[in-house]
Amino acid sequence: EVVACASAVDALNRLAEETVDVIITDLQMPGMTGLEFIGEIGRRQIAAQVLMITAHASVTTAVEAMRLGAFDYLEKPFDATQLEQSVAQALDRGKLLSRGEAAGPAMIGNSPAMQQLREQIARVALTDETVLICGESGVGKELIAQAIHAQSQRASGPMVSVNCPVLSEQLTESELFGHKRGAFTGADADRVGRFEQSQGGSILLDEITEIGLHLQAKLLRVLQERTFERVGDNQPLPLDARILAATNRDLREHVDAGQFREDLYFRLAVLPLFAPPLRERGEDVLLLADHFLQQAATRIGRRCELTDATRELLLAHQWPGNVRELQNIITRACVLAPAEQIDADLIRPWLAMPASDRASNPPAVSEVADRDSSTTSENTLPVGVSLAEMERRMIVATLERFDGHRQRTAEALGIGVRTLSGKLRSYGYAPRESFVKAA
Repeated sequence: EVVACASAVDALNRLAEETVDVIITDLQMPGMTGLEFIGEIGRRQIAAQVLMITAHASVTTAVEAMRLGAFDYLEKPFDATQLEQSVAQALDRGKLLSRGEAAGPAMIGNSPAMQQLREQIARVALTDETVLICGESGVGKELIAQAIHAQSQRASGPMVSVNCPVLSEQLTESELFGHKRGAFTGADADRVGRFEQSQGGSILLDEITEIGLHLQAKLLRVLQERTFERVGDNQPLPLDARILAATNRDLREHVDAGQFREDLYFRLAVLPLFAPPLRERGEDVLLLADHFLQQAATRIGRRCELTDATRELLLAHQWPGNVRELQNIITRACVLAPAEQIDADLIRPWLAMPASDRASNPPAVSEVADRDSSTTSENTLPVGVSLAEMERRMIVATLERFDGHRQRTAEALGIGVRTLSGKLRSYGYAPRESFVKAA
């Protein structure tokens, strides 16, 4: 539900009567500016995540917005996907806080490996030293970083995450350190970098090995001197943020191969943490499966449960994709299961797929139906089907599951309605008559 207000004053009056999860505000507004509005939200202790959007971007306003408690800061022009992602992240953070998890996101598991990890997190959180989080893909390294931040003295400050692999080599430096207007072609305004956004809080450099050697040298200087410079500016700025780094690679091997600076490695590995793979966590698999099942069932609006045979199958699997793979399997099963009971025959073919295909290759709806009515469970996907085609099948199958209701379909798939509609248009998909109910 969305409530629109004509001004910040109007919004404050509404907030005195209503509870909201996310507040989206402009910067330049009559009567009260966006910064004044955010400050008043903090003074009134209104429990909502705040996103600031403005065409009047500047370093000063961005830093001040984050200092006053804004969750994110978006510059105009922005696209709908950016806004949807920011709102989704703000909602997730708000849910954690409302469940009393301000001291850290839920880390499910009672295995000795997880108990040891929790103890290590509690110890390193008390310091302000750099932490290097190592572990295979899908084990939850970002979750560990969030837990460290939430249990630290910086918990009230921002937690900024940088996904290094998606940054282009040309823009990484600007993304991290920001730039001054005119620093390069296309730099039409000052830009606030991720380090500046993280002032007073923590910054996670996820998959740190994807940063090039040239930028590694600059990052080393930041860690050594605790200062940084915006691109196109020679004025050093003090860094007041805790550095967290994560990788799924063996950094020592990268150092030996000349792909990663040894001095930077030693600077990052002050407090190394290892996230255990799921195959070493015993019955944590079942605890996580039940957790993901409850989450998926709530989103989708149907009751599901795992049979004993399914639980045995989950325990026996080696989980090369770790927790992320388990979450995908459980969500997919909750959507496509023909009945409330999720039988082992439904998920067995997915576990037998090659690791590169397992995360995104669901069976077609017809195959699920055949498996339910047939005495055999040997139905598998044909070899050579593209990932794009499998995504199409998954979307259409989920849409059929909800009788064409796009809002529920998007929620089940974890995407926005606008994104879903765009994909359906790209498929040239003509809804059946029953799909007229689509949002």
